[in-house]
Amino acid sequence: MFVLHTMFNTLCTVILRTYFLHTLLDVHAIIYIAAICEYTVLMSKEGNIAYIDGQNLHMGTTSSEPAWHIDLARFRVYLREKYGVERAYYYLGYVRDGQTYEGLYEAIQSAGFILVFREHNSAMLGTKKGNVDSDIIFSVMKRLYEGDGFNKIVLVSGDGDYKMLVDFLISQGRFEKILFPNGRRRSSLYKSISRLYFADLYDARNKIGLKMKREP
Repeated sequence: MFVLHTMFNTLCTVILRTYFLHTLLDVHAIIYIAAICEYTVLMSKEGNIAYIDGQNLHMGTTSSEPAWHIDLARFRVYLREKYGVERAYYYLGYVRDGQTYEGLYEAIQSAGFILVFREHNSAMLGTKKGNVDSDIIFSVMKRLYEGDGFNKIVLVSGDGDYKMLVDFLISQGRFEKILFPNGRRRSSLYKSISRLYFADLYDARNKIGLKMKREP
C-alpha cells in the first residue's frame, strides 16, 4: 500500500509539471488535475496505524488547564477521519486485581481500539507505567521488519522515549503525526521536529472531549 501511495504522489507531481509547461490546458483539464491531486492526498492518509500510550494520554488531558477527558468513541472516529487510521492500538498497564478497571477496558474495546496491556499488580500502580513505551517501539519496528502493509504511524503520547523512533520513521517516510495529550508538558526533545509532524489534542478537545452533562 505504501508503494501505491508513492506512485500516486509521483503521478500528481508529473501532471502538475505538465500543467505549468503547457499553460493552454482548458478548464476541464485543470479540474481533472485538481481531482487527481485531491485523491492523492486522501490516499496518502489511508492505511495508517495508531499507537496510543494510554497512561500518557490520561495524565496529559487531566493535567491540562482546564482538565478534560477523552470521549473514546469520538476519538476513534477522529483518528479514522482525520488521520486515516485503520487500526488503533491502545496500550495500558493491566492491574491484575483491579476489577474496578474492567469498565474502562470494555469501553476502550467497544470504541474500536485494540487493547494491549502489560500485567502488574495494583501495588505497583503509580510507581510503574508498565513499560508500554518499549512495547510500542518494539511493535512498530517488528511491523516494519516483517513488511506489515501499513502506510504510516500515528503516535499519541508526549513521552520523550519515543523521540528516536519518531526521527527514524520520519526519515523513512513512514510517520504521519505525533499527537500530544498536553502540548505544554510534552518532552522538550520534540522541539526539534517540524510542525508538520505534531499536533496538540487540546486543540481538538471540542471534537474528541467527553461532553459533561449539565445539571438539571
